Amino acid sequence: MTSDPPARRRRGPRPVPAPTAAGNDAEYGDILAVLGQQLGEKVAEAADPSGRRRLKGVHFEYATDPRAVHDMAGGAGYSLASNWFTQLLAQLAVANSITKSQLCVFLFVAGGQVPGTGITQYTQQEITDGLNKIAAQKGGKMITRSTVNRAVQALCGYNWVEKAGNGRIQINVRLWFHGNSASQQEVLAEIADRHEHDTEVFPYAVGPEGAHQEELDLGIEPEETYRARRRTG
Repeated sequence: MTSDPPARRRRGPRPVPAPTAAGNDAEYGDILAVLGQQLGEKVAEAADPSGRRRLKGVHFEYATDPRAVHDMAGGAGYSLASNWFTQLLAQLAVANSITKSQLCVFLFVAGGQVPGTGITQYTQQEITDGLNKIAAQKGGKMITRSTVNRAVQALCGYNWVEKAGNGRIQINVRLWFHGNSASQQEVLAEIADRHEHDTEVFPYAVGPEGAHQEELDLGIEPEETYRARRRTG
């Protein structure tokens, strides 16, 4: 004679452990926890003969991640630049309103920003050596440190850069910035505090003479002009 088998217990949904990841992973963990709980309830309902619905299956569909990084040449990442300023650089170069050394020094330091700060940690000797890297390999004409020094002084006068002490250079982050918009706003706030919120100095008063600063601040004007032209045409 055998003993009766133990009574079968109804199994409810298993408890889902709380997510331990941080940041975006934690958000996904919360979502998965909710889905797991709901799936557990559906499984229990399907196992109950008195239930009215049965779980057929679950389908997940994932969209392309919009935060995927850009594919840029080199290993230094990429920066954001004002389109207005990018075209202005070309116009000033053609008009000989800036020198070759000024243009080269600015591009070199702008591309070497510490992410999220707008700061380059180059000394003038490091800028000189960096600019001469290819010229030295080819045996061509190289830039001198004194020329770099004069270029930095001129760029400071244009408010494209600003000396930040201890051999550091602050880039005008309204023109060129390596980092996201939140970081840029923090840097701009720090710069504004240093200059007592004077909108006539760095980083707002952009030179050299002949550069139309108002175009930086009236970005909506071309759209309004276009709409007006469509209505009256």
